Amino acid sequence: MTVSPLDFLLPGVRSLGRHPVQGLLTMVAWLTLWALIVLRRGRIVETFSGGAFDEWLAFGSILVGLYIIVRLSRQMKTESPRRSESQRSLAWSRFRRHRPAMLGLGLVSVLAMAALLTPYLAPYDPSIQGADLVATRFRPPSLAHPMGTDHFGRDVLSRVLYGGRTSLAIGTLAVLIAVTLGTLIGAVAGYRRGWVDTVSMRGVDLLLSFPRLVLLITVVALVDPSIAVITLVLGLTGWMATSRLVRGEVLSLREREFVQAARALGFSGPRILLRHVIPNVASPIIVAATLGIGNTILIEASLSFLGLGVPAPAPSWGEMVARGRDAMIEAPWITLFPGLAIVLTVMSFNLIGDGLRDALDPRSAGRGPAPTDRRAVGGAGATRAVGAASGAIGS
Repeated sequence: MTVSPLDFLLPGVRSLGRHPVQGLLTMVAWLTLWALIVLRRGRIVETFSGGAFDEWLAFGSILVGLYIIVRLSRQMKTESPRRSESQRSLAWSRFRRHRPAMLGLGLVSVLAMAALLTPYLAPYDPSIQGADLVATRFRPPSLAHPMGTDHFGRDVLSRVLYGGRTSLAIGTLAVLIAVTLGTLIGAVAGYRRGWVDTVSMRGVDLLLSFPRLVLLITVVALVDPSIAVITLVLGLTGWMATSRLVRGEVLSLREREFVQAARALGFSGPRILLRHVIPNVASPIIVAATLGIGNTILIEASLSFLGLGVPAPAPSWGEMVARGRDAMIEAPWITLFPGLAIVLTVMSFNLIGDGLRDALDPRSAGRGPAPTDRRAVGGAGATRAVGAASGAIGS
């Protein structure tokens, strides 16, 4: 395959005829990253002379982004019209036809890149107050401050960007903890049944009986709040719904043929769970995790609004909304922009969750094969186990 210099100078331009939308987005992303390198070259040079970890992370994200754009551009140019489709490619094809989900994916991608590149995108330090507080506070949006300034003369745009890093990091890590814990507990309870299932589910029912926000306020009030503590508390109080979801799926899978064949071959319980059962319940787990990120970000913003979230002076969207409510008439931009960021982020993750639900469970969209056919396949090891067990039983 010949590679034209144009593929490196302006990726996506040769794919406009075949993939107009993807090619245009590829060119915009490529030009945006290079514009960032040119406009923030001073900060990039400072990164090599003793930059902090977040600056090195931002610089690495730029390099990875440029590499991904070149690869995507080459794939769009060489993609064959007909190719064998796996379950993953079929799900991606259904997901791409879900326009609201693609919109949500685009917004989340922009938010994630903005969070990674915040050290280069933020025009000011989010914690630095104006030298002349009377002259710099409550400045309306302008070229110097695109989102205005707050009570202490701090740039709202910089605080929104840094607050996005905090919210996305807390939401993602907390959901990862909750999904991991809920999956393990639900899978063990559904597979073992008996007293293990009874004790686990009664404990889940007990925890679900407490309102989560009240439980969070109680726990956070007993310890010194920090980003690590908030993340851990949100993760440890959000796994119950996932465990019940996974338990229900495992109860329907534990009697399937590939699981019985694995038992007949003498496979251990942990191996059956990890190799054959849990991979077949990945679809509802992914959907629940995607929807859970938006919900967790909203809960973290609620805690920050109540003053129990990320401690000052670290920026947080909820804290910015809380501080701006006293100046809604005088300076509405202090509350408007972080509020819009919360709405767009939560809405984007919800749109992605809806699209994943329709793509991974074709019954909800009224097309595609039934999920029972997908689950019956199991893993590669389970397929071999079915054939081996059938031969053993026949002999």
